[in-house]
Amino acid sequence: MPRRPRRPRRIAALAVAGALGLSLAACTATVREGPRPNKPTAVATRPAYRATDPAKLTIAPETLPGFRPPTVQGPGSYSKMLTGPMGNMSWLEYHGGDINWQIYDQNNKPLPNYSPTEKTAFGPGQDYTNVQGVLTFRGNNERNAPAFGTAEVKEKKLEIVWSHDDGISHSYGSVFPGTGWTGQPLLVHWPDATRRAMDFAPEFANDPNFVEVIQPAFDGKVYRLDLATGRPTKPPIDATYGFKGTGSIDPRGYPLLYAGQGLNDQNGVLGPWGYKMFDLIQNKMVHALNGTDPVSHRPFWGAWDSSALVNAASDTLIEPGENGVIYKVKLNSHFDAAAKRITIDPQVTKMVYQSPASTQYGIESSAAAYRNLMYASDNDGHIICWDANTLQVVWAQTQGDNDDSTITIDETPEGVYLYNANSVGWRGGKRHDLVSNIRKIDALSGQVLWQHDVPAYYNDAVKGGVESTPLNGQGEIADLVIFTVAKTTSPAEGDMIALDKKTGKVVWDRHLDRYSWSSPVQITGTDGKAYGVFGDSGGTFHLFDPNTGRDLDTVHLGGNVEASAAVYGNMIVIGSYGQKIFGIKIS
Repeated sequence: MPRRPRRPRRIAALAVAGALGLSLAACTATVREGPRPNKPTAVATRPAYRATDPAKLTIAPETLPGFRPPTVQGPGSYSKMLTGPMGNMSWLEYHGGDINWQIYDQNNKPLPNYSPTEKTAFGPGQDYTNVQGVLTFRGNNERNAPAFGTAEVKEKKLEIVWSHDDGISHSYGSVFPGTGWTGQPLLVHWPDATRRAMDFAPEFANDPNFVEVIQPAFDGKVYRLDLATGRPTKPPIDATYGFKGTGSIDPRGYPLLYAGQGLNDQNGVLGPWGYKMFDLIQNKMVHALNGTDPVSHRPFWGAWDSSALVNAASDTLIEPGENGVIYKVKLNSHFDAAAKRITIDPQVTKMVYQSPASTQYGIESSAAAYRNLMYASDNDGHIICWDANTLQVVWAQTQGDNDDSTITIDETPEGVYLYNANSVGWRGGKRHDLVSNIRKIDALSGQVLWQHDVPAYYNDAVKGGVESTPLNGQGEIADLVIFTVAKTTSPAEGDMIALDKKTGKVVWDRHLDRYSWSSPVQITGTDGKAYGVFGDSGGTFHLFDPNTGRDLDTVHLGGNVEASAAVYGNMIVIGSYGQKIFGIKIS
């Protein structure tokens, strides 16, 4: 939900001994380094299976470790025991009680025994789309690919090669300039048939290397730009009310954009909440889901920060809302490139849930998926795993605080793992020993495998702790997971921490003069060398060495870089509070 400016409330954070055994005072050092016992000696291979048939990819939940069937409470209504923050393999009862959920059809009627014959399941992240680019938040269903291709890096320098103005929204008595959290741009090298269907100007239509930037922004406009030059490719789509999260482009290369509204106040004029679907041929909205949903436990708030996943094989979109409803949408889409026509006829199924921990409701993170198992974290501190086919909860646990960080999935020969962390949110008024909890979780059972705690300050307006999505290391940094943590030593400062994936111990910890909500991004050089980029609240955009945490170069972007970057080859695109979208070249 929108972060309204309030007077900061400072709470003294207590020092917590980390894996390096260092005190909080030591955080003032630029970089603290620890051992790195699991550094790769060769590039790890990705999983070998390449199945695309959802029926073959589907995992029967009852085959998972410790699975317990739900209890039927009524037509379309179920319950199951909630596990504790450290999880367990045997599903022993946790004092948090039960999680309850209900399934509804698009007419808001309870839907008993929902079990569609058509399956929805995702393959490995690299199979999410055959289209070149970054088409959803963090690139795929595993949320671990915000960069496409490789970059030729010799000088280790950043250069701003273009910028394009965006606008500002005056909403809820506050100011929302440019782009904010998560605000990642989408980068797409359209298939030839799609590019021809959209009637671009000749300079783009005839360029086989043309890549389009699509950026929803706070001012309620969707900007369409040329990656190489920053020039507009189409007039911006005016959707009136502001976007705060990240959109999604249909992974089939269809000219469809899905983007959730983050604000419903534009300069004092209130409007309806909607999750919007855009026809990029006509350059206009063609459908919207109603955010003020009568089945919601939070019907007065209808924002959408989550970036949708689209299962190409089943023509199905999955989108959690900040109203606490998980939407499964059969798109019934049809694209006729020759006729230059795209149509959709959405059919919606809904799931809502609650537990004794539920007070705020709502999901601001983006759902991740391993096969038919979906994962999201929420405002009440749950991580919930549900079956994309039946909308049944597989397992759910509490994380102890507001959790907006999108889960990233690491699929390895040893197992499938989730990385996630919470913020310092609603605990702030109750406790003073405040820490952000970073966790590695077994994706199949929900068991927490390790936890690393980082002290953080409470601020009601701008949360401390982790709001970003971690960099899930690949290639030469496949042993590392890297988090930005806000407000660690003061309300203005932060840390960036690299943890060993196997042990959870600190490999390096870098103090930041200005905190970051921006998700760090890995860029892989043509020689296999890893680089990282991220933005901070002071407006600085950093190129850093993810092996050490040290900066290689920086550029200033005129305002808080709260949004996350997307990368295509040597080009980085990122927006800031400075009311500009930037094209930055790494050389």
